Amino acid sequence: MWQTRNGMTSEQQEPGADEKRKTGNVVETIQQLGQTATPAPAESNIFCMTIIGQVEGHLVLPPQNKTTKYEHLIPQLVAAEQNPKIEGVLIVLNTVGGDVEAGLAIAEMISSLSKPTVTLVLGGGHSIGVPIAVAGNLSFIAETATMTIHPIRLNGLVIGVPQTFEYLDKMQERVVRFVTAHSNVTEQTFKDLMFKTGELTRDIGTTVIGADAVKHGLIDRVGGLGEAIRELNMRIEAHKQSKLAVSPV
Repeated sequence: MWQTRNGMTSEQQEPGADEKRKTGNVVETIQQLGQTATPAPAESNIFCMTIIGQVEGHLVLPPQNKTTKYEHLIPQLVAAEQNPKIEGVLIVLNTVGGDVEAGLAIAEMISSLSKPTVTLVLGGGHSIGVPIAVAGNLSFIAETATMTIHPIRLNGLVIGVPQTFEYLDKMQERVVRFVTAHSNVTEQTFKDLMFKTGELTRDIGTTVIGADAVKHGLIDRVGGLGEAIRELNMRIEAHKQSKLAVSPV
């Protein structure tokens, strides 16, 4: 027997208090998630990280924008690398792109993890989302998902046109170098897609859909969540076996 916050003991509470609490929880779940029950969270050896909306970098975006802040993702990746219970990382993307340096920072963090990593593009992995999508050990794209490849742009006041162009060119080379190093696309093919005219209404570039991304060598396979998790589990097992093989007797 114990006292509650209102001073009543557990035996003195009004009949049906537990039922009312359960009903209140169900109503709240319906209001928040649109369903009566959600699957109970289970202990998992896979860390799932979602990158959705716009990748927010050094500038804070308007409050109505759905964003993924890179200063939130980097500590999570460090924690996943250090946590011995986490054996693999799944990156799920549905992003329009965003800050170039923030996107490259996230991509570099993913590619430098020692644990198996699989990326999955759902909906879209546009612009700076492309380097993030190819940063894992293996990449998947949904059949209807798209990826937009276009040159880097600057917003706002531009001072010193030749210097600005050189800066943009160097930053663009960083993106090209990373994508070609972590995927099967050639530099020439990627640049051809990036500078193609006539396909995007207000820009130059290319939109590739599902199988086309695989055909160009950007993404490894067409597939969804089930395939991505199955492949990640296989890589986790292979990683365990390799560690056992090199461990001292």
